[in-house]
Amino acid sequence: MIKILKYYYRKTKLFREKTAFYYTVNWTKTLYFNFKKFPLHTAKKLPVFFYGEVKFASIIGKIQINGPIKRGMIGFGQPYEMNTLHKGIAEINILGTLVFKGHVQFGKDYFIYIGENAYCEFGHMSSLGSYAKLICIENIVLGDYARFGSECQIMDTNFHQMIDTTIGEKLKMTGPIAIGNYNYVGSRVTIMQNTKTPDYCTIASNSLGNKNYTDLGTHILIGGIPSQLIRTNISRDWEGERKDLEDFLMV
Repeated sequence: MIKILKYYYRKTKLFREKTAFYYTVNWTKTLYFNFKKFPLHTAKKLPVFFYGEVKFASIIGKIQINGPIKRGMIGFGQPYEMNTLHKGIAEINILGTLVFKGHVQFGKDYFIYIGENAYCEFGHMSSLGSYAKLICIENIVLGDYARFGSECQIMDTNFHQMIDTTIGEKLKMTGPIAIGNYNYVGSRVTIMQNTKTPDYCTIASNSLGNKNYTDLGTHILIGGIPSQLIRTNISRDWEGERKDLEDFLMV
């Protein structure tokens, strides 16, 4: 009897949470974006939801969804975190190619910039927490379940031309970023160009990633400025959390 009550309580709670999601959808932006960027048979399924205020600086780039199309599978400003208020500063500027390979969540008040000729890919159940900033000038790929905490920055450019002062050589301004599958990234982490992480990598809060970490193996914890190996044989309990994550995050 107790198991039955717990089951129905859980189902009722999930129903209330998902209903709350629908009440916070910005339907004007949601309808405009879907019917502007997708063919009719895809747009009418409304795969992308916008929650709260957002500025479309530009959405002339290519938006692609690889996989089964489901309503609300991609949530910009999705209210899945503890903070409940939008500041209304969310902005997207998509000039290049943005690809989604499944369900993806963006927290509140994000900034997304995909430059002309740039390619950015989000794996299934990847996410960026509130106040996150992603700037893609060349190439950024986030694997499945690559989940970033609040106030993170992912930037594949240093923005300004740097030179070797001994020989006057101009250094490359951009470099690709590849975040592995099942990466758990704490808050206020900065990921710069040429960063590559292995599968099952955890990055401590307030850290800087700026190189290839894949030679350290999987199931690792890195952190610091710049990040270095802190511990091996450690991982978020993805299998233990998977069902709860999917139940809560999939609208």
